[in-house]
Amino acid sequence: MKGGGIENPVFEPSSPDLGRQRQASPTEVDASVPAAEEGPCGWGRCTPKALQLCNNPEGYLAAYSLLAIFQGIVVNGLINISISTIEKRYELNSSLTGLISASYDIAFCILSLFVSYFGERGHKPRWLAFSAFMLGLGSLIFSLPHFSSGKYQYGAKLEDTCQVPGASSANFTCNASTKSSLHNYLYVFILGQLLLGVGGTPLYTLGTAFIDDSVPKHKSSLYIGIGYAMSLLGPAIGYVLGGQLLNIYIDIQIPESTKMDQDDPRWLGAWWIAFVACCFAIWLLIIPFSCFPKHLPGTAKIQAEKISETHNDGSEVLVESKNIGKSFKDFPMALLILLKNPVLMSLIIASSSEALVATGFATFLPKFIENQFGKTSSFSATLGGLVLIPAAALGQIISGILVSKCKLDCKSIIKFMIGTCSVALLLNTVFLFAKCGNEPFAGVSETYNGTGMLYNLTAPCNANCGCLRSMYYPVCGRDEVQYFSPCFAGCSSHLFNNMKKMYQNCSCIGRPKRENDSEDFIFEAVPGKCPTRCKFLPLFLTFFFFTVVFTFMAVTPTTVAILRCVPDKQRSFALGVQSVFLRLLGTVPGPILFGVAIDNSCTLWDIDECNTKGACWVYDNEKMAYLLMGISAACKIITIIFVVMAVYLYKPPPASAAQSQKDSEMISSIRT
Repeated sequence: MKGGGIENPVFEPSSPDLGRQRQASPTEVDASVPAAEEGPCGWGRCTPKALQLCNNPEGYLAAYSLLAIFQGIVVNGLINISISTIEKRYELNSSLTGLISASYDIAFCILSLFVSYFGERGHKPRWLAFSAFMLGLGSLIFSLPHFSSGKYQYGAKLEDTCQVPGASSANFTCNASTKSSLHNYLYVFILGQLLLGVGGTPLYTLGTAFIDDSVPKHKSSLYIGIGYAMSLLGPAIGYVLGGQLLNIYIDIQIPESTKMDQDDPRWLGAWWIAFVACCFAIWLLIIPFSCFPKHLPGTAKIQAEKISETHNDGSEVLVESKNIGKSFKDFPMALLILLKNPVLMSLIIASSSEALVATGFATFLPKFIENQFGKTSSFSATLGGLVLIPAAALGQIISGILVSKCKLDCKSIIKFMIGTCSVALLLNTVFLFAKCGNEPFAGVSETYNGTGMLYNLTAPCNANCGCLRSMYYPVCGRDEVQYFSPCFAGCSSHLFNNMKKMYQNCSCIGRPKRENDSEDFIFEAVPGKCPTRCKFLPLFLTFFFFTVVFTFMAVTPTTVAILRCVPDKQRSFALGVQSVFLRLLGTVPGPILFGVAIDNSCTLWDIDECNTKGACWVYDNEKMAYLLMGISAACKIITIIFVVMAVYLYKPPPASAAQSQKDSEMISSIRT
């Protein structure tokens, strides 16, 4: 709207008369699209015919998906799997590595509003080219400490068996004054994460809005669902790739002076290789994004055919009449309009509540499986990935297809979310019946054959061994009891049987529970936890898989509903606001809340020679299951409440005005 119009539209309701004032003819729509904005794919006058095959929504979706995959590989895959190696290599504690992890979200929160606000009217594909550059740069910066910190100093090997009194324990005294400069690399890692946060900001705000711009309304959910599902491949690839590279020694070549393998506690893997490789792979994506036009061919026609579903609170009229969003001085008003939209805020709070649960389980599901079902950490991580990633991808694709095929309007989409969230809440009860009790653990759940005390690892049978509580290396005795380490089991020697280490002469381990089998044991203890007698793992994984499917079936509809319920010129900005709330209320506090709950179920803490409490070694399984189910159920109830509120608060625009308003809005958006 230019020239006259309504003097103070904030007090004027949307009406058919206003819609008729803003109606545009088809000829006007076609003439309003400059060739430089809705044009060929290329660079200036260089527009090769081969590139025009990609100058469509499918071509853009392919490039968008690749960038989302690589962003997931680095941010949600490689960094997560490399954190423990970085802790050991650069002498960082978990609090500091937590700060590294949070740096991405800090940068995202700070920049998300500004990028989505200014990028709404800008050249969105070029913003994604900038995104690719920053993601690649952040990945490269994150790997730099390896090249400047010198060779890894691995130190002497620690014995894990019972030693002669005084022989080993004298070497492990509290020496807090010894410090290294390696921890200063913390700031390089934080810088890398901040740059990754800068790069990730345009991807899920402007990149998603560009998809919605370029396809018909009924196809938008399908395209967004495919893009989001593809992004979930990133963490899966990152975990697999990073895990394989951790089998390579950190400096590639193992020093000849030592015989070190992956079972050695001193072993560190080559965490840095994948970051360097991803840097250059991501930079290659700058090429396709830089050649896309500002609007794909046919965008004006597609937008003109769309019918507005903006929540009828007068915001669309205000944004159009005042042309809000064209300059920085409009930023406070634009933000206030969105914050006062009750439907938008209800959907944002609901999605933040779901994000809290999703990120909490993404972080701690492997730990839950490891402790509940007695599996190794690597096998638990694999199982967790096999459940979470395919289920989340499947949920988003299914919901995208259903919303697209059924051509649901905004209110129907929100009702659809109520159904998926309710089913997920019911399936969440799997924690009530698929939980396991704790296996016998000497010094924790039972005594050492009647000697010693509970919650005290030291007993008469190992008192003279000089054992260290900081060296957790669980072994399973022939008496089917788990011990903290071979030393605490009183084992003084070991042998190798078929390349597997076994322990003998263990003073704390009793006779086998089956007396007639005592002669069959050529060992007294083997490395690892005792096999669990709990058989609920398949049941748990099946129910949890479908819980994740129905949880993520609400993700794509939420995004589509947010894009529908706000003025067209504020769609990217609305996704930016959602991104900020998702992090402040969901992805940042989620792992913290789950971590606190899991720590509350701890029964045995790591306490070093300086009496400093570290990680937890043993958990109360039932308490852990109840706490996680409680958090998950509470968040899902909050989600359902706010989604129901969104349904009742949503007011569609007057049907007679919706179509005529859309034509004029498209003309204005393309011109600006």
